[in-house]
Amino acid sequence: MASYTPTVSVDAPRTSTGGNGHLPPRRYDGDDFGPPSFDVRLRRARLGLVVGLTGIVMIFISFSSAYVVRQGLPTLDPRTNALLHDWFPVPLPRLLLVNTVVLLISSVTMELARRQAARRTLAQFSSVSGVTVCAKEEISWLALTVVLGLSFLTGQWMAWRELAAGGFYVGSSPSSSFVYLLTGMHGVHLFGGVVALLAAGVASVLGRRADSQSIAVDVTGWYWHFMAALWIYILCLLEFVH
Repeated sequence: MASYTPTVSVDAPRTSTGGNGHLPPRRYDGDDFGPPSFDVRLRRARLGLVVGLTGIVMIFISFSSAYVVRQGLPTLDPRTNALLHDWFPVPLPRLLLVNTVVLLISSVTMELARRQAARRTLAQFSSVSGVTVCAKEEISWLALTVVLGLSFLTGQWMAWRELAAGGFYVGSSPSSSFVYLLTGMHGVHLFGGVVALLAAGVASVLGRRADSQSIAVDVTGWYWHFMAALWIYILCLLEFVH
């Protein structure tokens, strides 16, 4: 008895575009081509930060070594041809302690802004219940950190004026030169952090993507914490290493 088998034509498989007509997002796993995921971008940004901070650490290690070595080196007096000890301790202004408190408080507000940005990113890429998005709160913490950072820099300028009023100028002695050098270099690097915070705040106001903004705030936050720890180190170096 003869049997008949019907033939059915099957179209080539196609990837569904969904209801909005766009392909589903592709996750970058290192072996495939496509845009990197948020985790990969965050790791890359943090790695770049570590590389940059390594250079800053090397700079201040060299300054610290020169500071310690120069204290024990005498200088030759051209008039008497005698070796003189020209290192005189510089009394640090008490205002530096106030500046330290301001910087530590700014580190706390910076951490709050960083965590707020991370929660926004989590709410964007997941459907976890209980995760809220509050961009205004994040901007407020960033703005407060900027104000505290500028207050710290203003306090440093006032401390320099107090040193100058006491007769300790940049070229007065090697000890005073190192005070201006160490605090000035720290101020320059901290001002770079203030600029980065302002850029992150502008991006938030303009409604940029939450993941890109979170990466910027995260990297700037760790940089800010490093600046706070570096300032504590500089203050202890100037105060206790004689």
